[in-house]
Amino acid sequence: MPFAPYGEGYAARPDFAKVEHDFPLTPADLEKITPKNIAKLTQEEVDQIYARLPAGPIPDGAFDGTLFFPKGVSGDRRLAEIVGGLGGLVVNLKGFKLELIGKTLWKGKVFYRDERVLRNRIEDLSILKPIIDDPASLEKIVVDGRDAWLLFPAKLYCGQSLLDSRRESIIIDYAFTDEIEGYKERPDFLAGRRGLRVRDEIRMVRPGFYLGRAYADRAFLLNFTLYNAAIAERDGPAFLKTGQAPEDCWSSTSRVVTAAK
Repeated sequence: MPFAPYGEGYAARPDFAKVEHDFPLTPADLEKITPKNIAKLTQEEVDQIYARLPAGPIPDGAFDGTLFFPKGVSGDRRLAEIVGGLGGLVVNLKGFKLELIGKTLWKGKVFYRDERVLRNRIEDLSILKPIIDDPASLEKIVVDGRDAWLLFPAKLYCGQSLLDSRRESIIIDYAFTDEIEGYKERPDFLAGRRGLRVRDEIRMVRPGFYLGRAYADRAFLLNFTLYNAAIAERDGPAFLKTGQAPEDCWSSTSRVVTAAK
């Protein structure tokens, strides 16, 4: 996987436009990336990959999710630093391992493309039990034979990336989660503007596979991946040959597209 050289500190990091010009990613390069091996990279390397990706189509259906922190970074410490700085957070998280909360919230998602709405798949309610008023009233879904609760709704739209403003990303916005049908104040407020104030953005690595960045109150929180095996198997071979995929968001006129060789 090609990367531009970089050093420590912001001034020693390369411009994303130059990275894309000098080190364009081919479909064969993107085929090598998996949800497991991308977690072995440094944050700068993950950022360089993200900056060279298109937004791709707004997803539809259920995706498995995995959060990850870059090589050399403590996930629990990172979450504690950000969450600890959110003075407006009104839920008591004392006694919970923050990385476990993260793994609960980013475990999986269900996209409702036509409605431009997303809901999170929560398979284990135990971590959220102290802030759930009526568990029996929560909507459930079955994905691959596994039960999950649908919580934390968010709005879906194309918008400016907080990392790379040269082209749009697909935004998963929890700011007005309370305006979405099916919203449950407890626990859904946790991700909204009275809680962690979460805003995710994603770009497509290849069909069925997205790389995401999560922010809390506009502070970068963590990386995550989303994967749908059925879409990957259906649309992956054609993408590997052409490097082309549908686009719902503005991709800019400067994006470098390199077909398979």
